[in-house]
Amino acid sequence: MPRTDSVPLRRSLLVRLLATSVIIAVCAVAAAVWLTVRTTTQAIRQEQVRSLASYAGAYDTLLGYAATHRDWSGAGSTVQALSHSTGQRITLTTTARVPIADSSPGPSLRDQQPSATIDPLRVNGALTGQAEGSIDPRAVGPYRLTTAEKAFLHSIAVRILDCLEKHGPRAQIVNGPSGRPTVQITGADLKYVAANCPQNELEQQTATEQPLIDALTAATGKCLGLADAEGAIHISVAFQVQVSTGSKHATPDGIDACLVKSRRAQLMPYVAPAVLLFVTSNDTAPADLTFNLSRPNVLRIAGVTGLVLLIAIAATVLVGGRLVRPLRALAEAARNPADDQQRVPVTTRDEIGNLAQAFNELTDRRTQLETQRKALISDVAHELRSPLTNIRNWLEGAQDGVVDLDPQALDLVLQEAVLLQHVIDDLRDLAAADAGTLRLHPEPSYVNDLLAQVVEAHRETAKTVDVRLISEPDGDPEVTVDPHRLRQLVGNLIANAVRHTPADGVVTLHSVVTDGWLHITVADTGTGIAPDDLPRIFERFWRADASRSRQTGGSGLGLSIVQRLTEAHGGTVTAISRLGEGSVFTVRLPATP
Repeated sequence: MPRTDSVPLRRSLLVRLLATSVIIAVCAVAAAVWLTVRTTTQAIRQEQVRSLASYAGAYDTLLGYAATHRDWSGAGSTVQALSHSTGQRITLTTTARVPIADSSPGPSLRDQQPSATIDPLRVNGALTGQAEGSIDPRAVGPYRLTTAEKAFLHSIAVRILDCLEKHGPRAQIVNGPSGRPTVQITGADLKYVAANCPQNELEQQTATEQPLIDALTAATGKCLGLADAEGAIHISVAFQVQVSTGSKHATPDGIDACLVKSRRAQLMPYVAPAVLLFVTSNDTAPADLTFNLSRPNVLRIAGVTGLVLLIAIAATVLVGGRLVRPLRALAEAARNPADDQQRVPVTTRDEIGNLAQAFNELTDRRTQLETQRKALISDVAHELRSPLTNIRNWLEGAQDGVVDLDPQALDLVLQEAVLLQHVIDDLRDLAAADAGTLRLHPEPSYVNDLLAQVVEAHRETAKTVDVRLISEPDGDPEVTVDPHRLRQLVGNLIANAVRHTPADGVVTLHSVVTDGWLHITVADTGTGIAPDDLPRIFERFWRADASRSRQTGGSGLGLSIVQRLTEAHGGTVTAISRLGEGSVFTVRLPATP
């Protein structure tokens, strides 16, 4: 199948990095613009509030005018005076934007946001400190007292003030907008004062107030859904209301709402109608400072945004190119033939550097495995050549009549064929283990019976070389193992020990189950293994003495098969040895019954 070097754009690392950076940059710019606009807008609104607060005096003056006049016909002089004191253009219009009074000519304000609405029956709490939407106290309308009523109430207030002076609290007489006096007391126990100098007399209704409060009581009762408000509702001269009968609206909020509604209806003919107030500069747009972006500002923001995007793209291309360069080097190195693998330079310490390091380690392992593969092929060829050569020579000699195929000759040829079959079987087992197809057939088995069979199978061989073979079982455990493979495993260890033990030596086989594990130990009093050679004893075709022949050194596959069979059982095999003293091989298998 042809190989292609092209990578889809959507899978390209550089494109993905570029797309990610662009998205991040766009989000960052959008967030910065949003934050800037939001912050600026808040600052402008705060400035508007501060600006209106600075004009609170003008607002209060005009609100007082509206509370004490039935219309705005005479407000021109007041508007001019306020413009002179504030240095701003003061404009009043109806709610329909019809001009009423203007301190100076200027641009039309029809489409502009008003600075405030002047309505004495619904005051702006932010500019006056009163409750939002409340009635301005200067809007008294028909509640203004006559001169006689003022004098009468004032005499009562003076008498109360004299009483208070005898008891020590500080007090003063304050006249309200309607002319009704009140006695304000400070720095005293009000309950004590009320008991000694009662003010009930000062709270009596005058002839002017009584019919008005009766009408207000009736209107409030009607709002509350009361059929007869007389006797059920009491409204004081300070417009405090008490309801003594049930009503679905007779909640504190409902009562206050009905009282305010009724007062507005009663006062509306006596106050000026609501108007819009515009406080602007004499030569610019209104002072509400509405935030509008001009074309140059829009272009400036767009230019800065584009510049940020270009910088992000350039940085991404630069960084992405540096990231892709070592990846391309890795790809080129990976495409080289197996016999021409090259290490790549590790130029960074990031993920790509780690990848290059891992590639170099893989290259080293591949080179090592290739060397081992070639050595394995050479060893296999050597191991197979010797018995095949001997068999061929005997057969050719018999064919030529040089050698007679007597029983002794046939026995020699058979031994070579058995040895050849042994090597082939070992290679097959190792190949199956490497491929993961080595199959075990575990079954509950008595370990001592299996080991006794192995010992008996090798006893004659051991006697031939004057080596004593001893079995020392500990207990009689039953373990689930593959009996054939276990005999093969232990047989290889015993054969290896006998082969490397000199005459009069001893090979000891010991088995025991401890802590859920079966331990099988094969110890010999042979030549031992050098410390440098010990880590390589389980390699295939490896011999400590490279000069050994096949007959004295075996095939070199026995210990490799031992390791594979042990691992297939879920165990481990270890070896310890001292040169000139002998070796001990220990197989550790799960002791599952």
